[in-house]
Amino acid sequence: MTSAEMIENRTFDEITLGETASVIRTLTQEDIQLFALVSGDVNPAHLDADYAATDMFRRVIAHGMWGGGLISAVLGTELPGPGAIYLSQSLRFVCPVGLGDTITTTVTVLEKRPEHQVVVLDCRCVNQDGKDVITGQAEVKAPSEKICRPRIALPEVRLSTHDGYRTLMEKTAATEPVTTAVAHPCSAAAILAVAEAAEASLIAPILIGPEARIRAAAVEAGKDISAFRIVPADHSHDAAAKAVGLVRSGEARLLMKGSLHTDELMGAVVSATTGLRTERRISHAYVMDVPDHPTPLIITDAAINIAPTLAEKADIIRNAIDLAHVIGIEVPKVAILAAVETVNPAMQSTLDAAALCKMADRGQITGGIVDGPLAFDNAISPAAAKEKGIVSPVAGVAEILVVPNLEAGNMLAKQLSFLGGADAAGVVLGARVPIILTSRADSLRTRLASCAVGALLARAATKAAPGLAGTVAA
Repeated sequence: MTSAEMIENRTFDEITLGETASVIRTLTQEDIQLFALVSGDVNPAHLDADYAATDMFRRVIAHGMWGGGLISAVLGTELPGPGAIYLSQSLRFVCPVGLGDTITTTVTVLEKRPEHQVVVLDCRCVNQDGKDVITGQAEVKAPSEKICRPRIALPEVRLSTHDGYRTLMEKTAATEPVTTAVAHPCSAAAILAVAEAAEASLIAPILIGPEARIRAAAVEAGKDISAFRIVPADHSHDAAAKAVGLVRSGEARLLMKGSLHTDELMGAVVSATTGLRTERRISHAYVMDVPDHPTPLIITDAAINIAPTLAEKADIIRNAIDLAHVIGIEVPKVAILAAVETVNPAMQSTLDAAALCKMADRGQITGGIVDGPLAFDNAISPAAAKEKGIVSPVAGVAEILVVPNLEAGNMLAKQLSFLGGADAAGVVLGARVPIILTSRADSLRTRLASCAVGALLARAATKAAPGLAGTVAA
């Protein structure tokens, strides 16, 4: 190994008066966030740019002990290095450290006390302008034995902020809750999701199902549901039918899945005589907030259409474009996904993609920019699109991902959630009203996000056609 890959200490006998060691570090936003995460210090002076602009320094500054940590790093890795024992440390904070400041931290040996092998060191942190930001003194017990060990490689840390979730919840703030028919909320998880969404003023729930089971679930969840209307139903199929009936009668503007199977709820929704069909094909979409990705991703269809036809894919795209408009994407970029980015007669997904693009060219699909076939990598990564030489207004910057079939969509969405740390909001589109369709494995955060998306869609439909919200394709 090279010397840069090793950590070697200085024993008490080796240390000389006036000896120095330094480290240099530039402060980043990630440094501040990681320090806040580890310490629990969420003072807005360090984390909230709007607040910091009104504070005495007029900018975001580092936690004072971030600089103190740099001193500890020099003592622990350079001088004296491994084997040193911290005894005391004085610090004087002279000047704040802001984002982008480059700090040179230096320790200098002032005194050696042989009786206990104690070394006294001057400690100084200086910014890029040569100005002191921290000064102080440290006392450490220096090691007596020589230590030389490989430098430990630190794990790669990625911070997930999920601004998309916060933005989504802010869009629904200070608005009237949407009356929502909740089919068969007979589990603690379902009741918890309903109660939390109601507390967030997203929905005004009507609970449909066996009353005794609903109340027992509320007790298990520790939630008071006395303010919620309950419509008795004998079983899950009956609850689904009655929930759909409340929507058809205009008593509810949203439909939400409780603890029944998706097939049971959707069976009532697609009924030719008593369901909620419109001229559009009903489809499902996930709104995904993926860490480090600059925009939300809409993935469709991942739950309803198993192997959609060309005509069904056209409706799936139309539904997704309408959803994108509601969440604030004015001209969504739509990528028709396949395993490759060229048309291959042996791959039906590529033929469908080509046909869908031509339909968009001819005005049969409007409201967005459609391109495909595109592989997943060159649909969402500008670097991958450039590497493949793809020139397209969609490649690398897609906001809607249209998958070839349900299996592909379901796996893609769950991979992003469980491996990529993404938040997902699921909603069913194309019916008379939006349908909040969540999984029993979904987190409470996901359920709330799904309710927020459903509420936005319901309000948008009401604005488009007051009194006839159900006729607008969500």
